Amino acid sequence: MSAHRTRQLELLSPARDADIGIEAVNHGADAVYIGGPGFGARASAGNPVADIERLTKHAHRFGAKVFITLNTILRDDELEGARRMAWDVHHAGADALIVQDMGLLELDLPPLQLHASTQCDIRSVEKAKFLAESGFAQIVLARELTLPQIRAVAEALPRDTVVEFFIHGALCVAYSGQCYVSHAFTGRSANRGDCSQACRLPYTVTDTQGRIVAHDKHVLSMKDNNQSANLAALVDAGVRSFKIEGRYKDMGYVKNITAHYRRLLDNVLEQRPALAPASSGRTTFLFEPDPDRNFNRGATDYFVNGRQDDIGAFDTPKHAGLPLGYVAKLGADSVEVVLDAGVGALNNGDSITWFDLQQELQGVQVNTVELLDEGARRWRVFPKEPVAQLKDLRRDTVLLRNRDMAWERLLKKKSADRRIAVDLYFEETPEGFALSLTDADGHYARVEAPHGHERAQQPERVEPQLIEQLSRLGATIFEPREVTLRLSRPWFVPAGFLNALRRDAVAALEAEREACRERLAPVAPVQPPVPYPEDTLSYLANVYNRKAHDFYVKHGVKVVEAAYESHEALGEASLMITKHCVRFSLSLCPKQAKGVTGVQGTVRAEPLTITHGDEVLTLRFDCKPCEMHVVGRIKKNVLQQAKAAEKASLKGVNAVPVQFYRTRPGAPGR
Repeated sequence: MSAHRTRQLELLSPARDADIGIEAVNHGADAVYIGGPGFGARASAGNPVADIERLTKHAHRFGAKVFITLNTILRDDELEGARRMAWDVHHAGADALIVQDMGLLELDLPPLQLHASTQCDIRSVEKAKFLAESGFAQIVLARELTLPQIRAVAEALPRDTVVEFFIHGALCVAYSGQCYVSHAFTGRSANRGDCSQACRLPYTVTDTQGRIVAHDKHVLSMKDNNQSANLAALVDAGVRSFKIEGRYKDMGYVKNITAHYRRLLDNVLEQRPALAPASSGRTTFLFEPDPDRNFNRGATDYFVNGRQDDIGAFDTPKHAGLPLGYVAKLGADSVEVVLDAGVGALNNGDSITWFDLQQELQGVQVNTVELLDEGARRWRVFPKEPVAQLKDLRRDTVLLRNRDMAWERLLKKKSADRRIAVDLYFEETPEGFALSLTDADGHYARVEAPHGHERAQQPERVEPQLIEQLSRLGATIFEPREVTLRLSRPWFVPAGFLNALRRDAVAALEAEREACRERLAPVAPVQPPVPYPEDTLSYLANVYNRKAHDFYVKHGVKVVEAAYESHEALGEASLMITKHCVRFSLSLCPKQAKGVTGVQGTVRAEPLTITHGDEVLTLRFDCKPCEMHVVGRIKKNVLQQAKAAEKASLKGVNAVPVQFYRTRPGAPGR
């Protein structure tokens, strides 16, 4: 990889499918990450190879990249399918693979760049350096890192290694790759793309004496990540790829959030002439981006600026919405609402929300609305449910709106235009005329065509008409910056001839851009293999196949435990490790009490218990690194289901028997 990439700022957007990926590019993304046909850490976000090819062709026109998520942990019997998929997406034009499973590095992979997935849980300088020296060109750091920690990692990495960081979207409360609650309770593995989102459930928290500390609160649910205010600081810390979360999100989300950060990064670039965008073109928007309008659980910049008091979405994991107004009157089948100043009109199909007396979020979809008094901003709303059944909705209840149909309709239309500036040079030749194009990146193309040199009947109109005709680039990816004419006299040139010449020149320039496009080069691992920072790995390393085991052994690891999904950790285990601390959030942290008269020494980091229905987990606190462990056991029915599935595979019910790495061959489930 050439060192100039570390001077580029990359806006990396998610795509559930190719159409969303194309719109991400149109709205300013320098790169898009998307799932291929399988193994993409999102169970319902796979895409056929033909769609990957369609996306890459569009992205590459602007010099944008397409990264394929191949970031689940893989069984032995899945490795060959993953290898074939990697080659398929390579032939489809993909630029990089995002990888979690180190077993893939032991396979015959195509010459694609490898990027370390968030599931690799990169929190330390040592681990980041190891991955960079093992063949990873781009590394996404853990969301929990602070600015000084990010800077320390960036400064320790090879100059070419791109540091990537999440700047927006949903936050997993656990360190990525270190959450097993879903698998322990349901058999659905987060590391295999099928998380049941136990972190979003309400829990009752009790202390060691059984006293209730918090009742039915979503104590493991985080607000959403929003680093809008920290982009310049992240650049200073060494981040070069700015990643938006959301491969399950819809088109409107991707358009809006990509546009929002495109604007912010462009502002940063204007102040930093030594830096450049990682792709070509200027994007203009036909709407005003606003991240608060999309689904969100409130905003936090998490730990970037150190531990904060208010990072949790404890009241609800849902989208409450934006302030709307208040209830003025309740009718038998309608509600009269007074809108806050500055709030846009209500629409049929909107959804309104409010918090009930227990501070739980309630909501209802609107059927129809009618304006009663424009000056008083008073509206009548006919909800889709009976008014009498709307819990705790009463006069003066404060309302919010979490679905605005006018906004949704706006984003369903064309909402952005991305163009590459081009200079046009039109000249006469002995046989006719020629048109040369030079784009903002320096690519050049020239076409010429024979045509008679005819005198113009209105010479004074020739120059403005030629400039106007040549500038018609509306159906292309280019926009005219400067048009130069070099003619010995004002010749008459038919519009049809000019249009054909312009089309041929544009096609030639696009072909030249594609011919000059460089694919991202893989990074060769350091030889001999560098040692892994530790010589013993627990189930937390997520080793689920023999190739991954061999990778770590090659790098000096002496003991390699099997992944949690191998069902060898049958007793109590840390099912989640998180920087979020329930004690801190509930003001029960010993460090908070330090120095407080009458409190110091009375608060201890004793375990807490959280309960949801029949599910019981223990919270243990490791105060030295300031971390919380959510401890529990795998359920018997999960083991029974796994054992039944494996027996079925051995009997040939499946085409390929299920095979995965075990430390102990006789482990349960075999």
